[in-house]
Parts: sequence; structure tokens; C-alpha cells
Amino acid sequence: MPKRIHQLLLALLLCAAAHAQALTVDQAKAIAIGEGEARIEALRAAVAGADDKTVQFIQALSDDAVKVVAGVPVIVKNDKAVDPVSGTETALPNTAEDVMNNNRMRGEIDMAMASLKLLSTDAAVRRDAVKTLQGEVDESKLPLIDKAFAQETVPDIKDRLGLLRAAALLTSSDKTKRLEAAKLLGESSQAVTKTLLIERLPIETDAQVKAALQFSLNQVESRLAWGDRLGAIFSGISLGSILLLVALGLAITYGLMGVINMAHGELMMIGAYATYVVQGVFQKYAPGVFDWYLVASVPVAFMASALVGAALERSVIRFLYGRPLETLLATWGISLMLMQAVRTMFGAQNVGVENPSWMSGGVQVLGNLSLPYNRLVIVGFALAVLGGVAFLISKTRLGLFVRGVTQNRPIASCMGVNTARIDTYAFALGSGIAGLAGCALSQVGNVGPDLGQGYIVDSFMVVVLGGVGQLAGTVYAALGLGVLNKFLEGWTGAVLAKIAVLVFIIIFIQKRPQGIFAMKGRSAEA
Repeated sequence: MPKRIHQLLLALLLCAAAHAQALTVDQAKAIAIGEGEARIEALRAAVAGADDKTVQFIQALSDDAVKVVAGVPVIVKNDKAVDPVSGTETALPNTAEDVMNNNRMRGEIDMAMASLKLLSTDAAVRRDAVKTLQGEVDESKLPLIDKAFAQETVPDIKDRLGLLRAAALLTSSDKTKRLEAAKLLGESSQAVTKTLLIERLPIETDAQVKAALQFSLNQVESRLAWGDRLGAIFSGISLGSILLLVALGLAITYGLMGVINMAHGELMMIGAYATYVVQGVFQKYAPGVFDWYLVASVPVAFMASALVGAALERSVIRFLYGRPLETLLATWGISLMLMQAVRTMFGAQNVGVENPSWMSGGVQVLGNLSLPYNRLVIVGFALAVLGGVAFLISKTRLGLFVRGVTQNRPIASCMGVNTARIDTYAFALGSGIAGLAGCALSQVGNVGPDLGQGYIVDSFMVVVLGGVGQLAGTVYAALGLGVLNKFLEGWTGAVLAKIAVLVFIIIFIQKRPQGIFAMKGRSAEA
């Protein structure tokens, strides 16, 4: 918050600071006994100058632990009647009456507790209290907000308290305070501030204040619009990273080997279920290190899918090279078999895979833009897998053999390369990467037998658009389609966005059949 705003708020605090007052018997009676409106006024007055006993009494009201004995409210604790003012304990008589709180009173008590949490020693509690009070403050809460603002040391909480105070001042009868509050709220980037300004505009009678409110509303809407744009870009990158993980394995099995593997989605599903199994093992045998189950799941998911892929290649695919239609039909049938096998072992319902605690929460960038940790981890994981695959294909002996076999199988065989073994290794590698994609997907969505069906078409589109056999093209296509899809969703909805993306790909392939990056050299002539 700008320095001038801090100076202004501090000046106002010096004029309006409230001093804490000890809870009295009359205050306790006024809060717990009587008509609803009078009780609410008494509660608000008590909160404005709350001390420790007041806090305890309001907490007891919130917990329904207050009764009335001979016209005096007492706190019930361990079947004893505790005087809220003196703290003395007496036996709880059978004649004690319950304190009746209607919905409005309960709401006021909840807001009072949230207000009092502004003075907590825990920064997280204070931050949550500010969020709870946003859009629900009025001038009666100003003394407590002033007190919290004066003693706050955490910069971001202090800024939010300043905006909270400005929101409370909007209800003031003083035009000068309302005008300054409107200007202060223009500094906000919170969606709740926009709602507050919209609600206040129709009921504001002063033209000057109304103009200031409208100007602040335009400023807030501008910031929120940027938050929405950046959120769409991040969502697109997040979706693109998932598509990249799914398509990387397909870029090897289809792009490099020419195998149309319709069971690729089910290999991804196997990786997701492998993650679920590892989670169960950690929950049962190593609950103390459960947060690290995901690290152990990565190699397990890779090996599970790779072994299934190797078995698939050795038993079926090896007899169908050069026959794309037969390969498509065979792998489609295998995909149905794998789905049914999973239904038999794990059931037809989705299974739950939990995020480790270090993947919970997110980074708050703007008022309406939060970057979840699980999405950030998946983006980083996708880039790490991409780097590993690129290194393997371009810098290792296995990668050299794979490239040699895919470009010219007879010559590679004449040079002593065991082409059948390389085919198995390459197919197992592509399948293992699909398993890694399933492991990542288990952290952001449901894990079920139909998991792979939602991604197989998109992954084929990514590989074809990027250029068959081109890893760089796969990266550009995955991220580009992810961002494009998220931007279109904001304008047209999810279904029309999918159709628009498909039409775009069809038109692009018509104009450039080789994809974004064309294959060069002898392999392009084959």
C-alpha cells in the first residue's frame, strides 16, 4: 500500500483509537439476555473494546456454552457454572436456562469472533480473519480494526486491514470518510471489493462520492481483468503440460515408430492406478512418510506401464508393423481388455488419490489469481520429463539406435543393431512415459477405468500438429493448444472451444500436412 495511505490511516487511528474495557456483569447480561437488536448492539460495543474475558465469553456463546442462572449469564465448563466476569466456579443448578440465539445473532457472533481473531498472535489466523470479514464490515467494527491495524507487523496483512478499514468507512455518515474510503478501495485487487463497490453505488447519494466509487470500481475491474487473463494463460500452460506428458509417449510410439496405439490412454491409466497402489502401501506400512509416496510412485508408474507396453509389443505389435489399420484395431481391442481388467481388480468406481501436504495450497499472485502447488509441480515435472526424453533420444546409445531403426531399418540391421529389441525398448519407453502422465494426472483429477479415454484424441492431435517424430513440435503444439483452448473456453464455453480447436487443427493440417516442424533428411523421403 502506498506510503501516503499508511500515513492517512495512522492519522485516523490517532483520532479514533478505542481502549479495551473489562467485561462487566451488565455487558454480559445485555449480550446474552434480551431482545435481538439490543443484544446485537451490546455485542458490537463489547467487541469494539474487547479484553480477554470478553473474548472468552463470546467464544462460549459461539460454542453454545452459556446459560442463565437467576438472571445472570454463566459459562458452562466441566459441568460447572463459571462467572464470566470474576471467573469463580459454582455448581450448575438444574434450573439453568439456555441462551437462545437466532440465525441473525449467530451470524453476529461468528463475525465478532472473526473480528477478535484480528488480534491473534498467529499470522495465518489473522489472515483468515481478514478474508472472513471482507464484505461484511461496517463502522461499528472500526475500533477493533484500528487496533489490529496499529499493532500489525506483517506487510500484506496490514495492507488488507487498511482496505478492510476503508470498506467499513463506506458506511460512515461523514462524506469525507466515505470519499477517502472510495479512493483507498481503488488500490484493491480483490473480487470482494468489486462486489462491495457495486453494492454501494446505487445507495450512495452524494455525487462526488459516487464518482469516486465509480472510478475505483473501474480500477479494480481493470486489475481483475488482468488477473483473469493471467489465470487463463496459467490454466492453458497447465493443460498444455498435461497434454505434453500424454503426447510425449505417443510421439515415440507413433511419431518415431509409426504405430497407431489406441491403447496409449490405458497405459496412462495403468500409471495412475500404480500411483494409487503405492499410496495404499504407504498409508498401511509407512504412514509417517506418507508425504513422499508420490516420489516413490514415479518409478513404479513408469515401470508398470513400460512392462505392459513391452509385453504388448512382443505379443501383438511386432507382427503388425507396416499395417496401420490392423494395428489400430488390435490396440483398440487391447484398450477395452485393459479397462475391463482394471474394473475387475479395482472396481468400476473412481478411486481417490490424495495430494501430499507439500502440494496442497498455492501461491496468491493477485486478488483473483492463485497458482495451485499441484499444478506448478506438474508443469515442472512435465519439463523434467521432456528434458529427460530429449537427452535420451539425442545423446544416448539407445536413442541413437532408435533413430537409426526408425530412419532406415535395413541399414541399421546391417550395422549389427538388433532391431527387434530396439523396437521393444522404444515401445516400452513410450509406454513408460504414458505411465508418468498417469501419475501426474492422478494429482489433479479422478482416477478411474475411463481415465485415458479423455486424452487419447487430444494427444494424437498434439503429435500430428507438432509434426510426426518431432519432439520440439510436440512441445509447441501441446502448450499452444492448451492456452488456445483455455482462452476460447472463456468466450464460447468448453464444448464449443473443443470444436473450434478441432476445426483449427483440420485447417492447419490442410495447409501444412507435415505439421509445425517437418521431418528432414532421408526419413522424410521414406
